[in-house]
Amino acid sequence: MPKSYLLIGTGGTIAGRASDAADLVSYQAGSVGVSELIGALPELAQWPLQVEQLAQLDSKDMDFATWTRLAQRIQQALDDPDIAAILVTHGTDTLEETAYFLHRVLQRQAKPVVLTAAMRPASSRSPDGPQNLLDALVLAAEPGARGVLVAVQGEVHRADRVRKVHSYSVNAFASPDSGPVARVENGCLRALASWPQAEGLGVLALERPWPRVELLWNAAGADGAVVPLFQELAAREGRRLGLVVAGTGNGTLSQALEAALRQAQAQGVAVLRASRCGAGPVIGGGLPSAGSLSPVQARVELLLRLLLDPRA
Repeated sequence: MPKSYLLIGTGGTIAGRASDAADLVSYQAGSVGVSELIGALPELAQWPLQVEQLAQLDSKDMDFATWTRLAQRIQQALDDPDIAAILVTHGTDTLEETAYFLHRVLQRQAKPVVLTAAMRPASSRSPDGPQNLLDALVLAAEPGARGVLVAVQGEVHRADRVRKVHSYSVNAFASPDSGPVARVENGCLRALASWPQAEGLGVLALERPWPRVELLWNAAGADGAVVPLFQELAAREGRRLGLVVAGTGNGTLSQALEAALRQAQAQGVAVLRASRCGAGPVIGGGLPSAGSLSPVQARVELLLRLLLDPRA
């Protein structure tokens, strides 16, 4: 019996619908079921696909409960010898967060887990979703492909490096520091770098209460006055608190903001320092660095660290 491919739908613009085919903005994301999406592509009839609708969200509304269910289902599929690869349709707004989350929690990533998306709704005159989905399948079928990957606009990105870099263009994703790991060209995959290898943390801890991790930004006039307010809020909720700060340049912070964060850290608040720049790592400095992670990926990282902290 040939192995099958599991396709999981979560919504997003790729599943969006507008009343006017010329409308690329005022559409309802996640309104088209994943079965309807693949039904519009006769090329998929030859693929042994299992199709599941896990959610129908606009990805700006992605939440921890959906992340947990998605990770649990994908882990089941990774452990199933009859499933060759897993594909996920997702919205673009939080795709880099979901991709990094899966990269960090999934274990035994010997198969590809491919996320794909679109910047134009399915109802548009020239949707980009169908080709992205076909390219994702080409990637999923590539011998030796592994790890959590993002396939969009003919490019394949590592989940721990991809960023959304444009608000509207169909070429909305990039890996600024490294570039894509592969390209899909005329139905064929051309590898450019090695596949990612991750030691997943596991999904069991995701059943615990999630901590509160907030994202702050350094900018002119930033004084850190909100830091104790977040501490008060987390204390009222009975939740662990983490703070990710997107610093200027090499993660630099105003003196007032850094002082507020250092005081919070001394009181047990976990802090990570990223950069608000579009590329480059945070090197040196006193507060812990998020390395080359984007601020939103650093937030995912801190969420997971706190979830797995035995003191929680």
